[in-house]
Amino acid sequence: MDRNAIITAWEHHCADGWPQFSSPHQGPLMTIDTVIGGCVVYYLDSSDGLDAQRCAILKDCLDDLDDLTDELDAECRPYFFRLRQLGRLLLDTKPAS
Repeated sequence: MDRNAIITAWEHHCADGWPQFSSPHQGPLMTIDTVIGGCVVYYLDSSDGLDAQRCAILKDCLDDLDDLTDELDAECRPYFFRLRQLGRLLLDTKPAS
């Protein structure tokens, strides 16, 4: 995966904006969104890519997101599916050599 794919996915994610929904998991989902977004920004600002600690945090976020997504209304699921895809793109991207 290349840097341009991350940039495109990030721009698409940011353009969508936070979905309107009611869930007892809204707080954790917002935290997951913020952490994945932070990893994207770090990746885009760094030529080294994500370090081992950020990769581990990102993996934990994706696991948590998988657990919470099934409980959401169908209308807001696409936002979180795209967020999951963005996180997976980051994990699959290797830093430039």
